[in-house]
Amino acid sequence: MLKPLGDSALLVQLGDKIDPAINQRVHALNALLQMNGIAGIVETVPAYCTLLIHYDPLKLTFNQVTHWVRDKLTQVDDSLNRKPRQLEVPTRYGGASGPDLETVAVSKGISAADVVRIHSEREYIIYMMGFTPGFPYLGTLDERLITPRLETPRTLVKAGTVAIAGSQTGIYPLDSPGGWHLIGWTPLKLFDPASESPFLFAPGDIIKFIPVEDDHA
Repeated sequence: MLKPLGDSALLVQLGDKIDPAINQRVHALNALLQMNGIAGIVETVPAYCTLLIHYDPLKLTFNQVTHWVRDKLTQVDDSLNRKPRQLEVPTRYGGASGPDLETVAVSKGISAADVVRIHSEREYIIYMMGFTPGFPYLGTLDERLITPRLETPRTLVKAGTVAIAGSQTGIYPLDSPGGWHLIGWTPLKLFDPASESPFLFAPGDIIKFIPVEDDHA
């Protein structure tokens, strides 16, 4: 479904739920648009099941943008064969690095070790990047770890903190406020504005958390 958002944006909706196949199509389309750009496109913003395209209405009409997107949609299936990157994230769970680990364990009626095992035993897809530069929204959590957000967000969560909320897990790339449950920490630097490639991760990457001891992180 293609529909206008105001006079300078087009929303491409490829589904209505969090689903790996739908999200893969979103990022495949986004990649095609990036590789075959046209003058007047300002920005493309992929999300779980939508792609938002901002354009300059003084250079492009809605119909022109729609025609361009429809043409690329016919090529999406061919681009889905590209293999995603698989990356490991060394993670120090619990203690000062993950102050909410015990609380999550108690709320679920399991041990802290079980939380670590369940969280680290599966692979996660980066569905989208948000709310600060480089923040990966990863899914989906094992249903045994699904936990609502904190009622009162913390004013400061340090960069590298691994957290969970709802059916998602994520990593804070910068010191920032946050309302997720903090269960661990990684030394990886997710965002470096001075680098030619400032973001460590990209949508579509597959992430695996690897538990490590204090002297490894």
